[in-house]
Amino acid sequence: METWELVARERVRDTLAAYTHAGDRGLVEELVATFTEDGVLEIRGGETHTGRASIAGMLAEAVERGSAPGREERPGVIRHFVTNLRFDEVTPLRARTSAYFLVMNAHGPDHWGRYRDTLVPVGDRWLFERRLVGVDGWALDSTMVR
Repeated sequence: METWELVARERVRDTLAAYTHAGDRGLVEELVATFTEDGVLEIRGGETHTGRASIAGMLAEAVERGSAPGREERPGVIRHFVTNLRFDEVTPLRARTSAYFLVMNAHGPDHWGRYRDTLVPVGDRWLFERRLVGVDGWALDSTMVR
C-alpha cells in the first residue's frame, strides 16, 4: 500500500467520526460540513437530500426528534457506534466504504443498520459525495425512526 492510500484511509475515517460526533451533539452545521457542496444523503426507502442546505434541514429535524435536551419524551443523549468499516475501493479521486452502525440513547438501542458511502478529496479532507443510510431495525420506542 502506498502512502497516499494510507493518508486517504485515515482522512476517510476522520470524516466518518466527525459526522457521528457532530450528529450526537446536535451540531448540524459541523455535520453538514462533512458533505461536499452538492453531496447527497439518501435514506433507503425514504428521502434523498441533495446539497448542504437540504441535508441540514433533514438533519435538524432528526436532531429535534432524537436528542433535543430538556424534554421528557426524548432521551437527550445519542451515541452512534460505527463498526466493521470496509474500504470497497480507494483511488486518489474516490473512496467507497461500507460499515455497520448502532445508535444508542439513554433508553438503550434506538436503531441500527448500514452505511454505504462514497467520499472524495476536497482540499486536505475527504468529504461525503454520497451517503446511503440503510436502517435495518429499530426499537419500538425509537425516538429517531419515524
